[in-house]
Amino acid sequence: MTMNNQPSSQPPQNEREWKLIEKLLGQAQDEQRKSRRWGIFFKALTFVYLFTLLVIVIPGKTGSAVTMAEAHVGIVDVNGVIAPDQEASADLIVTGLTRAFEAENTTAVLLKINSPGGSPVQSNQVYNAIKRLRAEYPEKKLYAAITDVGASGAYFIASAADEIYADPASIVGSIGVIMAGFGLEQAADKLGVERRVFTAGENKDLMDPFSPVKPAHRKHVQTMLDDIHQQFIAAVKKGRGNRLKVDGHPELFSGLFWTGERAMDLGLIDGLMSPGQVVREVVGEEEMLNYSASRSPMEEFIRRFGVSIGEGVATQLGLSASPVIR
Repeated sequence: MTMNNQPSSQPPQNEREWKLIEKLLGQAQDEQRKSRRWGIFFKALTFVYLFTLLVIVIPGKTGSAVTMAEAHVGIVDVNGVIAPDQEASADLIVTGLTRAFEAENTTAVLLKINSPGGSPVQSNQVYNAIKRLRAEYPEKKLYAAITDVGASGAYFIASAADEIYADPASIVGSIGVIMAGFGLEQAADKLGVERRVFTAGENKDLMDPFSPVKPAHRKHVQTMLDDIHQQFIAAVKKGRGNRLKVDGHPELFSGLFWTGERAMDLGLIDGLMSPGQVVREVVGEEEMLNYSASRSPMEEFIRRFGVSIGEGVATQLGLSASPVIR
């Protein structure tokens, strides 16, 4: 009998298993190394993000604004709708104005306006602050320069300035008050929707869009709007004085608006100039420094994604029950 002493061409079963285990372990180690590298990368990225956010959110210098060493004009912007939760809120505008007036080297202050108006309360607060600051710093004049729009509440604010300027094509005026909403009671009836509202106080449902307007409610709201309108008119007359061409122009306080060129004929503004021209030709300075105050990015983030979203939607749809100067 012949014996075959040559080794088998196939490795033992346990050897194949060990090689498979070694291969699997190697792959596992590779995956762990990759996972660690990605973990380090994402941790570093998160650290950089948080550090950058911290630097942005931490408020800068408080108190008076940083001033330039040479004489200059302090600029304060009034941009957009004038409302407590907007860029053109009374708090932010007054903060900027206060910084500009307090700055040692400002020779004058310029309100740069591009706004359709907004809250009568916010506008009046800025108006009163301007009067106070002008009295406190009589050596520094306050000018208002309207760019695209300076209407309603924005013009309310501008009328407190020493002088107002605008572009010939600017929109100026609109001295009036509005409160708008929708009447949806007929739509609810057609859709078969039953309105259920409970109040304590017989007039608490005033401005309810699903109920017909009661004559007494209409009269009450109109009286309130007339009162605010008269406050607006009184402020403009006090600020502009005899420069207003009231006689022969009953439409002046009717809510109409005009171009800058026509507004000058009516005495609503003092000249046709850009903000830069006012600084150079009226004030006689070349240097400008912006003192406008603003919210921190974190405050703005919270405002945009917080409860103000619902309020903003309601305002845009005309469902807000607040009077607006526009």
